[in-house]
Amino acid sequence: MSKAQIVGWAHSNFGKVEAPDTEALMAGVVPKALDHAGIAPEDVDGIFVGVFNNGFSRQDFQGALVAMGDERFAHTPATRYENACATGTAALHGAMDFIESGRGRIALVVGAEKMTATPNVEVGDILLGASYRKEEADVEGGFAGLFGQIADKYFQRHGDRSEELAMIASKNHRNGLENPYAHMRKDFDTAFCNTVSDRNPRVAGPLRRTDCSLVSDGAAVLVLADEETAADMTRAIGFRARAQANDIMAMSRRDVLEFRGARMAWAKALEQSGLTLDDLSLVESHDCFTIAELIEYEAMGLAEPGQGHRVIREGITQKDGRLPVNPSGGLKSKGHPIGATGVSMHVMAAMQLAGEAEGMQIPGAKLAGVFNMGGAAVANYVSIMERVK
Repeated sequence: MSKAQIVGWAHSNFGKVEAPDTEALMAGVVPKALDHAGIAPEDVDGIFVGVFNNGFSRQDFQGALVAMGDERFAHTPATRYENACATGTAALHGAMDFIESGRGRIALVVGAEKMTATPNVEVGDILLGASYRKEEADVEGGFAGLFGQIADKYFQRHGDRSEELAMIASKNHRNGLENPYAHMRKDFDTAFCNTVSDRNPRVAGPLRRTDCSLVSDGAAVLVLADEETAADMTRAIGFRARAQANDIMAMSRRDVLEFRGARMAWAKALEQSGLTLDDLSLVESHDCFTIAELIEYEAMGLAEPGQGHRVIREGITQKDGRLPVNPSGGLKSKGHPIGATGVSMHVMAAMQLAGEAEGMQIPGAKLAGVFNMGGAAVANYVSIMERVK
């Protein structure tokens, strides 16, 4: 079986952008990805599109929109994927399965979302579509309210970790200063992030505005090829492992602080790769809220349950630490256009491994981990990536 490898990519600016819809967002980045890979539309055997939508746009059937931007794709098979905030990685896995099954040599993975044209009160309700509405639809604060509840439970069990959450926010904002695509390139110190104020009000439970990722527009693209095709191309980023593990959707039916699905996905990926966390040069992790990154430290194995605060306090995940986490600024600074997020995270990791990350670059990066999750750690994906060429 020929493995799928990343041979090119492109990334739009994230934030409140002029592009009116996902069609325009995708049309803006697809040609750049093709150029980066050195291919033409006619070379693409399949298109895999990640868009959450769920009410952000009346236009659906988003898989067909890539061809609206370039009619040379009119007859290329295209499929849309949705898996909550892990939508982009779900599309990536679909493309990898397509190549590794021998159905095609080159695939295009496109992730996009247009969120800022929707009123904030509607955004919160749309995002609750990634929760179990039968039980969780009325939570105060929308989707942020769910993670506010998670933070409350964590503090009750393990003590108030507000300052450590502020330290995570500050780290990611500082990293985001070097990311030219980031939605918010502002340096907020820990004191600011840890203080409730007019500029940093409480949003849900103990979570403040600086603990929450941004409502963003944006798109990102990956070009994949089989090993034989990639061998003749300029660059190739391979996958030592990729894993997915789900958990039950309803928070009432699990210990939500365990992030068990995330823990299982990390364990599977590390076992498959034959590596440990000590082998990784960096991780791009799903910090939709700072409490998520804190618990993810525990799920990936950097700390025992309840001890994630030690990881940030000891500087382990700082850019110059033992295992930098979110050198891109993460969702917290870079932004979180739902369908684009998983694709973006893999683009950021690929840039690091190819030595193309410029100010974000981790010197000598050889192996990168990516963790992307949908819902409150319901759909969990881990990739372990390395440079092949």
